[in-house]
Parts: sequence; C-alpha cells; structure tokens
Amino acid sequence: MHDPDPPFRSIRRADGYLPLEDYGLIGDGATAALVGVDGSIPWLCIPRFDAEPLFCGLLDHASGGSFTIAPRERFEGRQRYQPDTGVLETELRCATGVVRVTDAMVLRSGADLAEDAAADRAELVRSVMVIEGEVRVAVDISPRGGAAVRPVLSGLEVRAKAQPRLRVHLRSNRPLSDLHSTYDLVRGERLNLVLSWGRFHRHHRFDAPTMLDDTAQVWRSWLAGCNYEGPQKLLVRRSAITLKMCDHWASGSVVAAPTSSLPAPIGGIRNWDYRYVWIRDAAYAVFALRRIGFDGEADAFLGWVLDAFERSGRPRIMYNLDGDPVPDEVEAIDLEGYRGSAPVRWGNGAADQRQHDVYGEILDCADQWLRAGGEIQPVLWSSLSGLADMAGRAWEKPDQGIWEVRSDGRAFTYSAALCQVALDRAASIGERFRLPGPVGRWRATAELIRDSIVKRSWDEETQSLSAHLEGGGVLDASLLALPLRGVVPADHPRMVATTAAIADRLAAGGGLLYRYLHDESPDGLPGDEGAFVLCSFWLVDNLTLQGRIEEAENLYNSLCARANTLGLLSEQIDPSTGAFMGNFPQAFSHIGVIASGVNLARAQAVPR
Repeated sequence: MHDPDPPFRSIRRADGYLPLEDYGLIGDGATAALVGVDGSIPWLCIPRFDAEPLFCGLLDHASGGSFTIAPRERFEGRQRYQPDTGVLETELRCATGVVRVTDAMVLRSGADLAEDAAADRAELVRSVMVIEGEVRVAVDISPRGGAAVRPVLSGLEVRAKAQPRLRVHLRSNRPLSDLHSTYDLVRGERLNLVLSWGRFHRHHRFDAPTMLDDTAQVWRSWLAGCNYEGPQKLLVRRSAITLKMCDHWASGSVVAAPTSSLPAPIGGIRNWDYRYVWIRDAAYAVFALRRIGFDGEADAFLGWVLDAFERSGRPRIMYNLDGDPVPDEVEAIDLEGYRGSAPVRWGNGAADQRQHDVYGEILDCADQWLRAGGEIQPVLWSSLSGLADMAGRAWEKPDQGIWEVRSDGRAFTYSAALCQVALDRAASIGERFRLPGPVGRWRATAELIRDSIVKRSWDEETQSLSAHLEGGGVLDASLLALPLRGVVPADHPRMVATTAAIADRLAAGGGLLYRYLHDESPDGLPGDEGAFVLCSFWLVDNLTLQGRIEEAENLYNSLCARANTLGLLSEQIDPSTGAFMGNFPQAFSHIGVIASGVNLARAQAVPR
C-alpha cells in the first residue's frame, strides 16, 4: 500500500486545475465530494449523487465554485485517510505552521452499514486544527452561480442560485458573518464548520470531533466484515470502502463513479456523466464485495434491479438511483470543463442503447445470491426466466456492446458471451431448485453460444478470438472477461492465444492496455483515449487462471502502485505520463483491485 504518512509536496496545477491524482473522496451513501490536497472541495452534488452540483470548480475553476480552507500564504500539502475509514485528513504546511483539515460526510452514530438503509445525516463536517505554530486560515465558500446569504439563529442560511429550492445551512464554533472569512489560529485551536442540507435548521449544539469519531467508528465496524487475506491487503480494503462510497445505501443501487464529464483524454469530447447505475458496473461491484465478505450489498442490488426492470417494462442498461430512466443528455454551456475539456454533460445519451450483456449480469448476480442462501420465490423466478428467454433470442443480434459505441451496432462477442452466462445460470438455478422452465433448451442454447464463440469469432490470421461474433481479427480487451464468467476456460488453447494477442497488440506500455484500437474499431467518436485500468486487471486474472502466478502477481503489484497516495484509481491512465484520466474514482478500477487480489490469493494458496 502507500505511505500512511506521505511527504508534503508543492501544490501542482495545470490550466488552473489540480491533477486528478491530487483528490480524495468522502461520501455518506447518498452523495460524495472530492477534497483536494490544496484544501478545496470543488465537487459536491446535493442532496444526492445525480443532483445539481453545489460546488463545481472541478469542471470550471473560475466560475464553478468550491469550499476551500487553506492558509493565506503559500503552502504545501499532503493527504491520508484515517485507517479503515472514509474520514480524510489534509495537512497544509506554510512558513508559520501546519494546519490539519479533517473532512467527512458524517454518518449517524451507531449506524450499521451492512443494513439496506440510509445512514447519512446530510452534513459535511470540516474540522480545522493547527498542529504546529500559528496559521492565518482563509475560508472561502462559493456555491456554483453564487448564493444569497442571511444570518439565522445558529449560523448562516445559504440559498445557491443554481439550486434555489435547496436550503443549505452553515454552522461554526466561531463567529460567521458571510461565506468568506479569515481566522488567526495557534497550535491546538480548532475551527469547526458544518454544512447541512436537511429539511430543517440545525439548532442543536454540535460537536464536530465527536461527529467525526462516530463516523470513523461506523466505517471501521463495517470494514470488520472484510475477510480478505492476500496481496495488497490495505489497498483491497481501501477499494472496498471506495466502492461502498459509490453505493446508494437507501436503494441498493451503485453509481459507476461519483463524477461527471472528466475527460479521457484532456481536450477530448469523451466526457460522460457517470453518476448513474449501469447494470453491468453495479453487478461487477457487488460481486467483488461479496467475494470479500460483504453479502448485504449484493442482496440489496438484486432487489433494486429487479424492481427497476419491473417498472421499466424491459431491461435497460442504466437507471437513475431510484430505478427510473436516466435524464436526456444535455450540455452545460456555462462550464468550460476540466482543464478546458468541453463539453460538460449532464444525463447520458447511452441510456437507451441495447446491450445484451445485461441479461447475464443479472442472472449471474441472482445465481451468486441463491448459492449464498437466497430464497427463490415464484415471482423472482418468473422475472429471471424471462431474462433467460430474452438472452436466447438476442445473442446473435447487433448491439452497442460493453463499451457503448456510438456507431452502428455489431454482434459483439462479449455480448453473446453474457447471453451464454444468462442461459447457463438460469439452467443451473432451474436444475438446483427443480423449477418449471425450458431448462433443456437453455442448456442447449448456452452450449451453442459457447461453441459459436470459440469457432465463429476465431481468426486464423491473428490467432485470436475477435471482438465480433462473425470474426475478422479485431481485438477487444473485453474478451479477457470470458474466462472470468465461465464462458471459455482460461487454459483453452484459443483463449491462451487470445490473451497473448491482447497483451501484445493492445499494449499501452507498463502493463497497461487499451480497450481496443480506434483505427480498427471505430466507435463513432473522434480522437483516441487512455489505457483502461480494468482491462489490465482482467489480464492479471487470465495469467492467474493459466497458472502464470509470478507474472500475474508482478503485473498486479505494478497496477496497484499506480493508485494515488490515498489508494484511489481513475477510469483510465495516460500511458505516457501515468496521469489519471476519466471519471474518478472509478468503481470499475477498484473492482479490479479486489477481484484480481482474490484470484491471486486463492491461486497462491494452492500447492504447486
């Protein structure tokens, strides 16, 4: 893992923005915020992940707004989490002293995060303490679009112009006159600030240190359920917390990332809103959590997704937190985008795409749940049977695939493979529980799909399976997922050859992989992109399953070393610089940390 007490370093900016590597995440299961190593919070959407951002400086440093606490004079910084918690500490050192800012989206005292229930208090606590010398501390709170402020009995009421119906309340243990203040603090003195957005004013006296301690204890109690013992243990535990912070606890849904429109690459237009629930991403996330001891998240997600399917009338690839349709994609013309990378987008235009892998994701999740003791009811079986039948009809039909291409659809091999998963799992469930349904037909179709993938998508010239079911030799890193879902064994000669071809032809350097090559696989968008982090973890898994344990462990450790000092990873990495790209932190990447660690730990436990 990374240094628990990292060195101070100067504040880096490019085009007015911190690198993505210089942010930490705090969250409460309803929303999340990014905290910079410079003491800023330039991203916070309230009251939940997909709401309008109250602070949006991440996407426009000049006018997006932020909540910043920092010394008046030049300073350097460092960050660390309190161990096994979502409580973040940022230390800022200037010529006269050192100040520590402790941040958390606070949780209800004694809350049990294993329960399928909300635990948030709709409060952000920022507790400032001088730990060396004396520091003049500036507090600057600038909501996006400006705000009207008026004094109330216990602090300030803030009405952000961008969200006029939202009542925000600011309290402090020191006098507040407006949103811009300066305080001279000496060693041991504290400045406590609490930003609240509940329905009622908070008139009761608050105790920030106790709120932070209670929140830390809630996190530690939840993480005590982690049963992982294997390589990169601390990073795996941190990834579990990060995934939990992408979980909407009240509903059981999981967002792909807590941010929107972070570009891949800088200056490109591949800027998407990830604050929604992709069925695929969420299923991967809860499966990863289940593998290290967290069953409740998987149970909650299965219930959520089946409810969403029932309401929508057909499986969609993504939903909002409530299981309703995702808003139409619109561009925010008033925001310049991270480092000038316009457009900034709210909503997601891929929401109505057809991606046939959703059938397999849900049935695989249901199968895992049932194997862990879940109970199959007739209504549930009816829904699952319907999904299996859909998969049996869809597997050869074109769709937009796992990567959501915005070009014409194709019959993607990955999509066919997940239809095979759907049919295989449905047949297995039907057989185990002796349930009504065309189990024999599902089995036969599953075998037909597996055979078709191995034969039809194979390309003799490139000696690899192809991205498309009809072959053609086009490579796609999603093929590495086939052994992980039990479709094609990792040691099958054609899978071994495909693994080698992907490692060679999709290599971005340093163990990183591209998803696909844009000149071979046009996706309807201009420009290239960075290396996709999850794909490299899939390579680790294939090497592990092929018995190449030392290679797998070396690659795994090199990927884990790319996490920032807090143990967080983005969606993509710039191969030339190692810089983070795309939405951050990305659930997919942390899924890879956990799943590959589990696979390696199991392989290392087997005598060789």
